[in-house]
Amino acid sequence: MRRTKIVATVGPACESRETLTAMIRAGVNVFRLNFSHGTADEHKARCQLIRDIATEEKCYVALLGDLQGPKIRLRTLAVDAIELAVGTELILDTRLGDGEGNDRHIGVDYEPLARSVAAGDTLLLDDGRLRLTVQKVDGEQVFCRSASIGTLLSRKGINRLGGGLSAPALTEKDLADIGHAAEMKLDYIAVSFPSSAADIIDARTRLQAAGCHAHIIGKIERAEAVAEEDHLDELIRACDGVMVARGDLGVEIGDASLIGLQKHIIKRSRVLNRPVITATQMMESMISSPIPTRAEVFDVANAVLDGTDAVMLSAETASGRYPVETIEAMARNCEGAERYPSARKSSYRLERTFDSVEETIAMSAVYAANHQQGVKAIVSMTETGRTVLLMSRLTSGIPIFAFSRNVETCNRVSLYRGVFAISSETADPHISDCIEVLKARGLVDAGDSILMTIGDQIGVDNHTNTLKIIKVH
Repeated sequence: MRRTKIVATVGPACESRETLTAMIRAGVNVFRLNFSHGTADEHKARCQLIRDIATEEKCYVALLGDLQGPKIRLRTLAVDAIELAVGTELILDTRLGDGEGNDRHIGVDYEPLARSVAAGDTLLLDDGRLRLTVQKVDGEQVFCRSASIGTLLSRKGINRLGGGLSAPALTEKDLADIGHAAEMKLDYIAVSFPSSAADIIDARTRLQAAGCHAHIIGKIERAEAVAEEDHLDELIRACDGVMVARGDLGVEIGDASLIGLQKHIIKRSRVLNRPVITATQMMESMISSPIPTRAEVFDVANAVLDGTDAVMLSAETASGRYPVETIEAMARNCEGAERYPSARKSSYRLERTFDSVEETIAMSAVYAANHQQGVKAIVSMTETGRTVLLMSRLTSGIPIFAFSRNVETCNRVSLYRGVFAISSETADPHISDCIEVLKARGLVDAGDSILMTIGDQIGVDNHTNTLKIIKVH
């Protein structure tokens, strides 16, 4: 069973019932609704359709709403495009509106720009494809000289090499989308461009006020967020999960630094008991090609070996020509990487002491599963999914089956590495009932051993305190 989960973005290329059904069958575990594109009504319709299909397919998938956030962009240009050569001089002016200025004097929608940069700084446009060197700042105008060749179009994003352009993490549009997320009962909300834990705490307050119970995924994409390890840890702790958003983060810190940082963020997220998604250009060539490049195959495999919970597809499925084939290829690549020995063993946190009985039971279960011969599965009766989340922080080749009566929990754990949700038809299932379900689905056979975690007070949150080793008859 594939342990690494797949997040796929929904868009025009895959919004039909037939395509979404095929994507679920191919292996999608989480569908991403990108609030940067499309209307609220479009997202609501897609959300309902996905829920209906999942019910028909008798499976669980999570829904992730991705807030647009404060992307800093150029205004609409007064011309169709600007051809840049090395040495081309431009003036960026926060006072200009859309369509104002000319081919050398263009507007920016970030009012503090002139106070945030200085002579010698490098500004990166269009996800780093174009570079401008700041020559001087005069009032609200930033005088720049192009350091690259290319075509500049309207509404392209702006970053500063090394970070430092930080607008508030939530915009008015984001607040409206949080309200829509509450109506859709999404499982996760991704907060774009948080600089610190304070941004996540503010977002959580806004979600609660809107009646939205979605868990928060913090997108790590600002240089400020990763400048210091303690600062990064605080940000991760404030989230319910994180995303390594390699697009803007790579632009701000440089691709060379991103390589090690991806591994570090994944490691810290697992240590701090948070699920982690690796995103951006994982199989970019499959937007127009039915097969991936070998470099993309290795990129996915490296993320799996790093310990990521999920790998994410963006334009590949939202607007690409081969959404289903892309899911199938990514699933094969994940399974191939998971066969490598380092993807099936763990350090077990042997140097750690645990603060809770629940964590002690969870860690003991995975340790026992990896060492007791004949163990084919870990079974957890869970109300909130907390126990299986803790288990999934350790590496193992043994599947973890989360039995829960809460549909929200079943959907949410679809993101966790190595965890598979099964609905409990009764509020107080007997151990033998769970075993019969696993046998009926061909997941265990007579003679196998399973490990089961359970609380002695069924229905009480965070009360797992018992570990059993059971022989299947």
